Amino acid sequence: VRALTAVAPTLDRSVLRRAVAAMNCALDRGLERAERLAIIDFSLPSTEQRLWIFDLSQRELLLNELVAHGQGSGQNVASRFSNVSGSHQSSIGLFRTSESYRGRHGYSLRMDGLEAGINDLARERAIVIHGADYVDPQWIDRQGRIGRSQGCPAVRQEVASTVVDTLKDGQFLFSWYPDPDWLANSDFLNCPAGGLASLD
Repeated sequence: VRALTAVAPTLDRSVLRRAVAAMNCALDRGLERAERLAIIDFSLPSTEQRLWIFDLSQRELLLNELVAHGQGSGQNVASRFSNVSGSHQSSIGLFRTSESYRGRHGYSLRMDGLEAGINDLARERAIVIHGADYVDPQWIDRQGRIGRSQGCPAVRQEVASTVVDTLKDGQFLFSWYPDPDWLANSDFLNCPAGGLASLD
């Protein structure tokens, strides 16, 4: 954790520790080790670069970017999250990325939620990483926030292909918000074997 904190000073250390602990819990449960870890801090406003992507073996920060939340989650600040189709809300928790594809939003990345009742319907809901014109600093100047998605963690068009290629095929994504129910009940946040500092 110390090594990653050093390369990502704007990422809250407690969020990073929880992300690493959740990932380690997944590994302890038999999931394959990943090369990269992405963290979204949805407690930050959409005007901030709240997506971080790390190379775990090199302990490097690869990207720090803007990322959208769902229309149903809030305006500039997200505060509502869902696992329900049609809610247009973002989902929190631990995800495993999967295959890239080309769809109506261009080059995109599917992912699977690992937490039952929290994000495990992500694929069914078509919650994917894709580029969007509304994820742009010019939106902040005009609207006071970036645009919002239908629940997807959308990124700037200019970096979408890089983000997808960096995260495809079995990487971890951890979406954070201090939701009391999730904090109390998440199997990955309350995992006895999930070492909080095992990336030191």
